[in-house]
Amino acid sequence: MKTQKLSVLEKVGFGAGDMALNVVISSMMLIITFFYTDIYGLRTEDLALLFVAVKVVGAVADLVMGQLTDRFTSRFGRYRPWLLLLAVPYGISVVFVFTTPDWGYSAKLIWAYGTYILMTLMTAGVGIPYISLISGLTNDPKERLSANGYRLFFAKIGAFMVTIIVPILATRWGDGDPAAGYQAAMALMAAMGVVLFLFCVFTTTERVIHVVEKQSLTEQFKILMRNDQWLVLCGVCVTGTIGYVVRGSVAMYYAKYYLGGDDAVVSAFLSIGVAAAILSMVASTWVTKFYCKVKLFRNTQLAVAAISVLIYYAVKPGDIMLAFVLYFILSFVVDLHAPVFWSAIAETIDYGQVKTGKRVSGFAFGGISVCQKAGMAVAGGLVGVLLTFFNYQPNVAQTPLALTGIALMLTVIPGFFHLLMGMLMFKYRISDDYYGNVKTQLRDSGYLTT
Repeated sequence: MKTQKLSVLEKVGFGAGDMALNVVISSMMLIITFFYTDIYGLRTEDLALLFVAVKVVGAVADLVMGQLTDRFTSRFGRYRPWLLLLAVPYGISVVFVFTTPDWGYSAKLIWAYGTYILMTLMTAGVGIPYISLISGLTNDPKERLSANGYRLFFAKIGAFMVTIIVPILATRWGDGDPAAGYQAAMALMAAMGVVLFLFCVFTTTERVIHVVEKQSLTEQFKILMRNDQWLVLCGVCVTGTIGYVVRGSVAMYYAKYYLGGDDAVVSAFLSIGVAAAILSMVASTWVTKFYCKVKLFRNTQLAVAAISVLIYYAVKPGDIMLAFVLYFILSFVVDLHAPVFWSAIAETIDYGQVKTGKRVSGFAFGGISVCQKAGMAVAGGLVGVLLTFFNYQPNVAQTPLALTGIALMLTVIPGFFHLLMGMLMFKYRISDDYYGNVKTQLRDSGYLTT
C-alpha cells in the first residue's frame, strides 16, 4: 500500500490548527475556573453545575459534527471546509465568554451559560473536523505520529502563550479592571486562533480517501461497541481528561494561595508546566523511534501517579522552588503519551473496519471527543464540589482546610485518575507491527484508496 510523506510545512500547518484550538482548551483547563470565581464572580456551587451542563451540550454537538463530517465532502476535502467556515465564529465566541457584563448576579449567570454553550458549539464545529483531519492527510503510522508530534508541540506553544500573555496583558490592559483586561487579552488570543485555523486550511492537503458507508446511528453505535481497542481509548480519554482538568483548574489557586505567589509567580508556575509539556512533545517523538509507544503510554501515566503523591508530601505551603522543580517533572512525564494517543484513534478506526467489515469514522472521532467532554464535565463538577467542600473563598487568605484541599486537587486526586489511565493501557495492543497487519488487510479488502 502506498504511503504519503508529509512536508515540514504541512506538519507545521497541521500543528497550527491545534494551536488555534488550544486558545479554548488551555483557557478552559488553566484559566476559566479562576476567571469565573475570582474575576467574574460566580459562586463555586454554581460553577459545578455550569461545567457539567455545558459539557453535556458539547458532547451532543461533537456527535452531530461527527455525523456531518461523514456525510459531506467536497473537492477541498471532508474536514478542512469546516475549519474555513467556522474559524471566525469560533474566535468571536471566545471573546464573548471572557466578557463580564455589569449586571446582577442572576443575569451574569445566564450570560455565562449562554456564552459558554455558544463557544462549546463553535469548538465542536472546528474541533471534530480538526482531530479527524490526520486520517485524511496520510495513512503512514510513522507520519501520523510525527504530524501529531508537531500538532501537540504547537498546541503547547499555544497553551504557553495563554499562560504567559493572558495574565500579563490582563493586568496591563485592564487599567485596574481585571475583567476588562481578561476580555482584551483573550480577544487577542481569539484573533490569533482564527489566523492559525486559516493557515492550517491552506497548508494541508486531504489525500487519503476512506470509503464511508451510510449507516444509522444505532448501527454505528453497535459497530463501535464491538471495537474493543477503541473502547479502551474511550476509558483512557475519560480518566486522563479528569486528571488533566482537575490539576489544571487548580494550578492558579495552588500558585497564588498554597505557594503564596504574586501575579508573576502564578504566571511562571503555569508557564513552567506548559514549557515542560512542550519539551515532552519533542522527547516523545524521539523516544518512540526506539521504544514501544504503547509501553511509553502506559508507564508514563503510572509514573505520574507516583510523582503526584511525592509532590503532595514533599512540598509545603510557600515552598516555591521545590514546587516548581517537581511540577516541571510532573508536567514533562504526563505529556509523553500525548502524540501516541491522538495517533492511536485513527488506528483503532482502521482496526475496527478490519474486525467488523464496516468503517465508523465520524462517530468514532466524535465519540472520543464526547469522552473528552465527559471527562471535562466530571472534572469541572468535581472541582466545583471540592472547592465548596474545602471552603474556598476567593481573594482572601485561605484556611488550612482550603490549602490542604488545593494541594490534594493538584496532586493526589488527579494522580489517581492517571493511575487508572495507565492500568487501562494494559488492555491496548495496537503496536506499529500490529497496525502494519491491519493496513495490509485494508488494502487487500479494497477499503482504502490513495
